[in-house]
Amino acid sequence: MKPVASLEWMTTEQDKRISETVEREQARLRNFIRRRVTDPGDADDILQDVFYELVEAYRLMKPIEQVGAWMFRVARNRITDLFRKKRPDALRDGQIGAAEDGEFLMLEELLPSAEAGPEESYARTVLLEELEEALDELPAEQREIFIAHEIEGRSYKDLAAEKDLSVNTLLSRKHYAVVHLRERLQQIYDEFLER
Repeated sequence: MKPVASLEWMTTEQDKRISETVEREQARLRNFIRRRVTDPGDADDILQDVFYELVEAYRLMKPIEQVGAWMFRVARNRITDLFRKKRPDALRDGQIGAAEDGEFLMLEELLPSAEAGPEESYARTVLLEELEEALDELPAEQREIFIAHEIEGRSYKDLAAEKDLSVNTLLSRKHYAVVHLRERLQQIYDEFLER
């Protein structure tokens, strides 16, 4: 085979594998992302980013074992990046609880600093993973209001108008979400205290 023909054949094979993978995983991946990202535009952007990285990996001849798992890992990383990008503004106004002196606490203040060292970085990673799992356990309406208010920094008034619900309904849903998250994360908190 001539080098040019060999290259064309290889590119065609790559394109075929990429198309098959996208077709097979697209619906599951889209649902995975949309359960975690409320803005449909952001969800579509993340999905496109995952497919772009898949194409790039194939073109650069990077071996990928378990392509489906790899795509979900890339999606989870893009979702985390999106939340990190949005979080500083949201957390500046997002008070999540009162401290003993009556001042309000921010979620960012409760997490160990990623720059504080390897143990704190590990604790932060574990806590964020546990928070993500705990959020996944919530009913969709509770998860949605918690993420929209706490992470995206959206107001109850705007959410109530968008959802055609009362502010009290949204407050109630968020209350139940917070109770569940507090109970669920208390276990991991106790484990860290024992160390």
